[in-house]
Amino acid sequence: MDVLGDLDLQCGELKVARYRTYPEVPKRLSPRPYLHPVRTLAGTLVTEERPEDHLHHLGVGVAIPDVEGHNFWGGTTYVPGRGPTELDNHGTQVHTGYSLRDEDGFVEELDWTTGGGQVLLREHRTVAAVRLGPGAWVLDFTFSLLNATGSPLSFGSPQTNGRSGAAYGGFFWRAPKEAIAPRVFTAQAEGEVEVHGTRADWVAFTGSAWSLVFAAGTDRTRKDPWFVRAAGYPGVGSSLAFDERLPLGAGKTLVRRVLTVVADGRLGKDAAAELVHEATEAVGR
Repeated sequence: MDVLGDLDLQCGELKVARYRTYPEVPKRLSPRPYLHPVRTLAGTLVTEERPEDHLHHLGVGVAIPDVEGHNFWGGTTYVPGRGPTELDNHGTQVHTGYSLRDEDGFVEELDWTTGGGQVLLREHRTVAAVRLGPGAWVLDFTFSLLNATGSPLSFGSPQTNGRSGAAYGGFFWRAPKEAIAPRVFTAQAEGEVEVHGTRADWVAFTGSAWSLVFAAGTDRTRKDPWFVRAAGYPGVGSSLAFDERLPLGAGKTLVRRVLTVVADGRLGKDAAAELVHEATEAVGR
């Protein structure tokens, strides 16, 4: 097993992302590996790391606010009757090694460890960058979470714990905050309010000079609603626990896959749909 740390992700000769395996992140932010910076082929930045509005937002990765009461998202924990509360319950995703490292992708093993040192989950993560054409590429991100405890676990979100609208947790992409909030749309819906909570085939974000189009990479992932923020801060996630807690039995594994088209310019609906089609063909979904 190759245990070397940070690496660059490339599309051909172009470096499009940096993967950080041992970030210097305070315990309160739930340390974990993540991608940042991520850029378009023209070099435009499309991620943000530790922004002032949410210091625990770390580029692109997997973060879950409630794994059997342990916080792998960072920041406060929503407690019914008390609201967002500072608790000493933060976990860490520990990079244990790479089974594959190439210029255009990697396969990684991680342990999701509590503050007390117990491994709750063992993760198998596969990430690849594939060029789609002169102005776009796709990030193919798959994660498998194995319950390593010998007992049942469940995943929750602030929404499942009583805070309406806050069903975040799972794959999450924090985009850069600009003077004007990004446009967010699907093939059938327009705007943050209409798109949040939908199970659309894809969700598009367009900023000043960039576009991101998120698509479920498997039928099971497609059943998860999209978590969307635009006005307060720009972020998109695929929600594991939207309306109710998600159970994971002892020794069981859940798998999710998200494809993200990273494009220069501001895409419209037809162009976004076409690039999603190209992406699914390119990665062999």
